[in-house]
Amino acid sequence: MNFNITTDNIAEIKSDLEIIIVIDKDLKHRFVADRKLLKKAGFSGGQNELCHLIEKNRLYVGADSLKGDGVRPAVAAATRSLIGKKAYKTIKIATYLSHPRCTASLRAVVEGIVLGSYSFTTYKSEKVKSSIKKVEISLEGYNELEITPESAARAVHNGEISANATNFTRDIVNTTPDDCYPKVMADIAQAMAKETGLKCKVLKPKELKKEKMETLLAVARASRHKPRVIHLAHKPKNPKAVISLVGKGLTYDSGGLSLKPADYMVTMKSDKSGGSAVLGIMKAISEMNLPVEVHGFVGAVENMIGGNAYKPDDVLTAKNGKTIEIRNTDAEGRLVLADTLCYAQQEVKADYLFDFATLTGACVVGVGHYTSGVMGNDDDIKSLVTYGAKSSGELATKLDFNPYLKKTIKSEIADVCNISNTRYGGAITAGQFLSEFIDNDHKDKWAHIDIAGPAFVEHAWGENPYGASGAGVRMTIRLIEKIVRTEGK
Repeated sequence: MNFNITTDNIAEIKSDLEIIIVIDKDLKHRFVADRKLLKKAGFSGGQNELCHLIEKNRLYVGADSLKGDGVRPAVAAATRSLIGKKAYKTIKIATYLSHPRCTASLRAVVEGIVLGSYSFTTYKSEKVKSSIKKVEISLEGYNELEITPESAARAVHNGEISANATNFTRDIVNTTPDDCYPKVMADIAQAMAKETGLKCKVLKPKELKKEKMETLLAVARASRHKPRVIHLAHKPKNPKAVISLVGKGLTYDSGGLSLKPADYMVTMKSDKSGGSAVLGIMKAISEMNLPVEVHGFVGAVENMIGGNAYKPDDVLTAKNGKTIEIRNTDAEGRLVLADTLCYAQQEVKADYLFDFATLTGACVVGVGHYTSGVMGNDDDIKSLVTYGAKSSGELATKLDFNPYLKKTIKSEIADVCNISNTRYGGAITAGQFLSEFIDNDHKDKWAHIDIAGPAFVEHAWGENPYGASGAGVRMTIRLIEKIVRTEGK
C-alpha cells in the first residue's frame, strides 16, 4: 500500500473511492455532499457507522471526535468493509486534524487504513484480501487547520510503520503452534534483523543451561520443540536513553501437568503475544531509526506434558538464585519471564525496563478483554505506559501493588511460590512475583504490562480484527517517542 500526500483539493483527485469521515454527526459539514441520500439511508454518523454510496463512489463513516480514538477505528471500519472488493484499488481522503499543527489525528487515519486492511488468510484456501494499492491524502483540511507537507509526511511515515509493525505482530500471534514454535520465532527474529539492520543473538539450550536459566528450561523440557531466548538490539550513536523490552513467548501453553480444560486450551497460540509484540516493536524502532538504544528480549518456549514435565511440588532455582515452589504448572509464563528478565538486566543496564505478557486470566476478569493492566514500583513509569496507550488508541490501566497481596505468594519451603494462596488479585500477585526478579538498579525503572485481555479477542473491535490485535506495539512506540522528546530537552 502506497501513501501519497498532495496539496490538490479532494475534489480534484481521481480515485476509485473517497472516504469521508462525519465528525460528531455533523451532516451539514462542507465535506458531506450527499445529505439527502444519507438521511434517506438512515445514516446518522455514529461512531464506526458506515454508509457506502456505490453510485457516488463515496464511503461515509462516523466518528465521535477528531481525536485519534475517534478517527482511527472509524477509518479502520471503513477499510475493513472494502476487504474482498476488487473494484477499489485507489482511495482518497482529506486531512483531519484535531488541533493546529498537531498531526496525531492524521497519523491515526493512516494507522486506521493499514490496520483495517489487515486480514489473516494463511490457512484459507480462498484468499480474501484488501485490494487497496494507493491512498491519496489531500492536505485540504476538514476544519481548515494548516499543516506543512513535511509534518504531514512525517505523520504518515510513522503511522504506516507503526501499523505495519502491528500487523507483523498479528501475523506471528495468529500462526498456529504447529507452524510457530520457539525455533521459528527465532528464525523470524533473525530474518527481520537482517532486513532492518538490527543485531540479533539467539541462545539455544546449551547456552541457556550455561546462563543458569533453569526455570525457563523446566517449562520447556516436556516439549519436542527446544526453547530459545532471543536478543535483538537497536544501537544508534549517542542514544538519548537505553530501553529494554522483555516478552513472554509461549508458542503454545497446554498448562503442563496442571492441564487446562479443553475450552481454555483453544486460542493458546496467543500466549506468544508478548514476545511477538517485542519483535514488532523492534521492527518499528529500527525502521523509524529513533535515537534511543533499544534491546528486545524474548523467552520462546512451549509448555507441554510428558514423563519429563516439571511438576507441582517441584522447587526450581531461577537465574538470580531465588528458589520457586511450583504449585501450578499453568503459571509458567512468569517462570519464563523470571529468567528472561534476569538475563536482560545482566546484559543491559537500562534506563527503562518493560515486560509484556499474556500473563493472567485474572487481568481479563479485572479489567475486561480490551484493556492491559500496568504494574510496577514507580508511578511515573506506570504513567508513561498509560500515556503511550492513550495516545496510540490502546487501553491500559494501573493496577497498584500492595503489601497484603504480596504475602500471598510467600512459600513455606522456598523463597517464593509461583501462585498465590488466594483466588483474588491474581494479576497483581503475578506482577509482584515478577518483581522478585527485578534487581535494585532497575526496581524503579520497570513496568509489567499484562496484555492478556486485548492480545487476542474472538471478534472484531475498534481497529482490531478477529484474533490477534498486536497489543502493546503502538503503545510502546508512542511511549518511546515521548522518552526521545523528554530526554532530548
